[in-house]
Amino acid sequence: MGVIFDIDGTLVDSVDLHAAAWQRAMRDFGKDVAFEAVRAQIGKGGDQLLPVFFSQDELKRIGPRLETHRAELFRREYLPRVRPFPGVRALFEELRSRGQRIALASSSDEEEVVHYQRIAEVADLTDAVVSKALVEHSKPCPDVFAAALAKLKIAAGSVMVVGDTPYDAEAAGKAGLPTIGVLCGGFPEDKLRKAGCIAIYRDPADLLARIEGSPLVS
Repeated sequence: MGVIFDIDGTLVDSVDLHAAAWQRAMRDFGKDVAFEAVRAQIGKGGDQLLPVFFSQDELKRIGPRLETHRAELFRREYLPRVRPFPGVRALFEELRSRGQRIALASSSDEEEVVHYQRIAEVADLTDAVVSKALVEHSKPCPDVFAAALAKLKIAAGSVMVVGDTPYDAEAAGKAGLPTIGVLCGGFPEDKLRKAGCIAIYRDPADLLARIEGSPLVS
């Protein structure tokens, strides 16, 4: 069996930081958007997030520059503040001890993903990694999970996704994968269940504590 983990909001506490970086970047380009409105879109990549707030004409004119500005801003001022949630390495160790293969699938840049693996201390426990550079479309499109599944070389019926947003569940569902939801990213349980999550846990530590009987080992 295998498990594909989202990263932001699932393994590391970065959702508010991403939202703040997007809000600042959009303001720098003349668009003042409420923090909560931006936060509700975190989990998507820029290709899916920006059209919520900008017209197609605006995106043609400023989209690439805005995304570059946001990425530089995040790496410079916010990335150093990201911390892993408790229990991430222990959860990965438990899964590996049960013979499970592990992949990471993220809409973040490769540089960010490498940093997250380092601070969560899971690089040596990860069998495959997919960042946004390897796919055409971000969540809720299924590209990142489909790519991670291909790297794991396991049949879809033997792989679970763990994520914190409705966009994770939607994307995984389109790839034919069931999703376990975690609440540590800040999305409410009802939205996760409505998007298709088959089980809900507080965070990685809670999933580890209740792993017996969970969909990961049942």
